[in-house]
Amino acid sequence: MSDLEIRRATAADIPVIVAMLADDPLGAERETPDDLSPYLAAFERVAEDPNQHLVVAVREGQVIGTLHLTVIPGLSRQGATRALIEAVRIHADARGSGLGTRLFEWAIEESRRQDCVLVQLTSDVTRTDAHRFYERLGFTASHVGFKLAL
Repeated sequence: MSDLEIRRATAADIPVIVAMLADDPLGAERETPDDLSPYLAAFERVAEDPNQHLVVAVREGQVIGTLHLTVIPGLSRQGATRALIEAVRIHADARGSGLGTRLFEWAIEESRRQDCVLVQLTSDVTRTDAHRFYERLGFTASHVGFKLAL
């Protein structure tokens, strides 16, 4: 993995990121890679917010993974700052290579650098392989999540 670079995403990376988001059964239902305009608009909002860290993993000039880390200041836990990991995707050709672990190591280290007291994530109940991966990294299933579509 010494030839791996993890860097902030740019607008030029959006087509590859969206393709990775769409490349699984859940993403295929909710992503629309043929129309990048909503993703580019969202990218601008993300890029302007210093608490948003949308990164890509690049090997040999190719984007092969992505992760979105959000730093959340708060009042609970005595004014603690926490980090939220979302939208982790590995290109199909790079799965099983240790890249997911490397991205999580980056996210955890960046969370420490941002003085976060914990790192959290949510995961769809159907992603059982991902759940095992998170547990191997030391994450514990501690909450039940709820969503309300608007």
